[in-house]
Amino acid sequence: MADTHAKNHDYHIIDPSPWPFLGSLGAFVMALGGVAYMQYLKGNEFNLFGVNIASPWIFVIGILLVLYTMFGWWSDTIKEAHQGHHTRVVSLHLRYGMIMFIASEVMFFVAWFWAFFDASLFPGDAEQVARTAYTGGVWPPKGIEVLDPFHLPLYNTIILLLSGTTVTWAHHALLHNDRKGLVWGLAITVALGVLFSFVQAYEYVYAPFAFKDSIYGATFFMATGFHGFHVFVGTIFLLVCLLRAMAGDFTPKQHFGFEAAAWYWHFVDVVWLFLFAAIYVWASSGATIAAGH
Repeated sequence: MADTHAKNHDYHIIDPSPWPFLGSLGAFVMALGGVAYMQYLKGNEFNLFGVNIASPWIFVIGILLVLYTMFGWWSDTIKEAHQGHHTRVVSLHLRYGMIMFIASEVMFFVAWFWAFFDASLFPGDAEQVARTAYTGGVWPPKGIEVLDPFHLPLYNTIILLLSGTTVTWAHHALLHNDRKGLVWGLAITVALGVLFSFVQAYEYVYAPFAFKDSIYGATFFMATGFHGFHVFVGTIFLLVCLLRAMAGDFTPKQHFGFEAAAWYWHFVDVVWLFLFAAIYVWASSGATIAAGH
């Protein structure tokens, strides 16, 4: 009788889970709350079924729901791995899922690069489309002082390149069952990620242009800002891996959670190299460099 219920396949049928529903609900509440929050910041009302919901709290509730879903769902995934459900086939499909996610992220950044190059290569067209996007027919627009690409941006480039080597060191250590090297490699990578974020925050505070002043500022902050957000997310991703590694998780044969974090981090590294080359170096060619930047 026991043989009738024995598992004779490589697939894992998961137990009924609340996370897809809660995740969808959280995303909806967060999107609705984002609109309500923006209306609140502008001093407007946002009426839904006759009730003014313009406030920041709905957005906060949505974020908390999404974060709770992420924590719960991924905790269940880790438990499934410990229970032996992540067979060769399941692990392969997890990798396919991560590859598709990174591919979607690539297209996300393509959109911001497209906006930047459309405005920079055809500054006259941008000015005709939106009169507020005055460029003077040149790029960077007249009156804009840009950041020195070989100051803080170069410093951050070195930081990210170093972090790419340390996360690779951690991966190599894991494959050779070197727990100390794994922990140290992850710890240094997380520290470098935090340092990058602090340097970028400092750069933003003292940037000689603002988001709302020109199309240059808008495209600059959207592209680099979303990348900074991805660095923040990747740092948390690696921090969780560090805590799991310190708790004894991951083996040379089964460590997809770490592998996914490393893939994501290398993706963030590559995007930054394109940002540095295009938005910092190429776009500042012949422009006025702001003093002290």
